[in-house]
Amino acid sequence: MSVRHALLALLSEGPKYGLQLRQEFEQRTGELWPLNVGQVYTTLQRLERDGLVEPDSSTPPAQQRRYHITPVGRQELDEWLRTPPPAVSPPRDELVIKVMVASRVPGADVQDVIQAHRRRLVETMQQYTNLKAQAPEHDVELALVVDAEVFRIEGMLRWLDTAAARLRHRAPRPATDREVSTTGRRVARRVVRR
Repeated sequence: MSVRHALLALLSEGPKYGLQLRQEFEQRTGELWPLNVGQVYTTLQRLERDGLVEPDSSTPPAQQRRYHITPVGRQELDEWLRTPPPAVSPPRDELVIKVMVASRVPGADVQDVIQAHRRRLVETMQQYTNLKAQAPEHDVELALVVDAEVFRIEGMLRWLDTAAARLRHRAPRPATDREVSTTGRRVARRVVRR
């Protein structure tokens, strides 16, 4: 997420104080993306340095500074809005890594791992759905943020279902010498205990 461009968008509505920018950002995202006030002021300083915002001249020097967007800032915002994000390689998703690792760890039940994560994702999706249902009808920004998260979770659930099916139907891989040795010790312990 580009905090820099989010602040420019808020300032395109009119002059604002740093704290006001933080509050409006959090309100519009349903407080799902908290923003540190220090990050707001650091970003404002960089925007000012780059000529994208400037302090409002109507603010008395003894008071907190209000900022407004400059014409160069409007141009930057417009270009950012119209430019698709760069195509990047897939991020290292912890869930994907866990399933891949669990599929190879001796003694790990990858289907249990998948189901545990599936349950958690469904719970999270229900929380977002409830949040959207409780939000005021006119809060379109919150609905958009929640929809994006619900759709992302739905994608992960579809991936988990696909992974579960593929792993159920894969050919068994040959055991390594270490696995055979470990399995043999487990069997030997069970026999000795009887």
